[in-house]
Amino acid sequence: METKECSFSGFKMNGFLALFLHLVVLTAVIIFGFLISVPTLILSVCLCLVWFIMFAGYMELEPNEARAMVFFGKYKGTFKETGFFWVNPFLNKKKLSLRARNLDVEPIKVNDKIGNPILIGLVLVWKLKDTYKAMFEIDSQTMAASAPTAGNANQVSLGNAVANRMNAFENFVMIQSDAALRQVAGQYAYDDNEADTEELTLRSGGEEINEQLEQKLNERLAMAGMEVVEARINYLAYAPEIAAVMLRRQQASAIITAREKIVEGAVSMVKMALHKLSEEEIVELDEDKKAAMVSNLLVVLCADEAAQPVVNTGTLNH
Repeated sequence: METKECSFSGFKMNGFLALFLHLVVLTAVIIFGFLISVPTLILSVCLCLVWFIMFAGYMELEPNEARAMVFFGKYKGTFKETGFFWVNPFLNKKKLSLRARNLDVEPIKVNDKIGNPILIGLVLVWKLKDTYKAMFEIDSQTMAASAPTAGNANQVSLGNAVANRMNAFENFVMIQSDAALRQVAGQYAYDDNEADTEELTLRSGGEEINEQLEQKLNERLAMAGMEVVEARINYLAYAPEIAAVMLRRQQASAIITAREKIVEGAVSMVKMALHKLSEEEIVELDEDKKAAMVSNLLVVLCADEAAQPVVNTGTLNH
């Protein structure tokens, strides 16, 4: 989406120079106030009004802060230069923070690709990128105005207004994060239940899943002038109602995999034993004796516990 943000090009003055002029006007007000005549009295009143109006023009900006300048409803640009300045006092200077902010999204219950209910959460780092979109493309001002405030009117006017505005942005990011997380989680299975497949899953996806999550979030937040710097899945688990069943399933899968390795190793050892006996001509075994030997070796090698040997004191046929 094309940006509509532009730099403020209106009149601005160094704040300290403006303070000096402010003192000059105050001195003039005092001097004309002592001159008792109608013209000087009118001039003194006018200068006094100018003196009070000038107070509204002061502003200061720290690094990674900005002011959206609005003149009677018309956007005049964004002021990002750091320092102490004086501008047109009739400009509405909406303060915004461009600093990175963390958001920890609480785990939510969703269904994965195969329908299993899971709990998934994420943590992300976001910041404002386009002040025009953030202020005027979404209804952030109404959300900020409806946010609860505390303290007296003088303290609330600026500090809480900025905090409420940023909280409104954060609320917007949280809702969109919830939607993006549900979308990504529904495209993949929690885990790969088939050992011989290489399908991407939420559990094994790692960076690929996180990159796709960042992409989905940036697509959703672009309209609001916000940018996701980093997004990571920080919580992933089966929902409580199926957690016990899935744990047994994982345990069974692990046991089967271990048994396959044991059997594979046992067969290779039996094969090696038969090959050595035949190659070195240690003993001649017919097919029945080979079968008995294979059976005994497999029982010993695949048993869960140590085998108890039985010594045959007779012949091999008895």
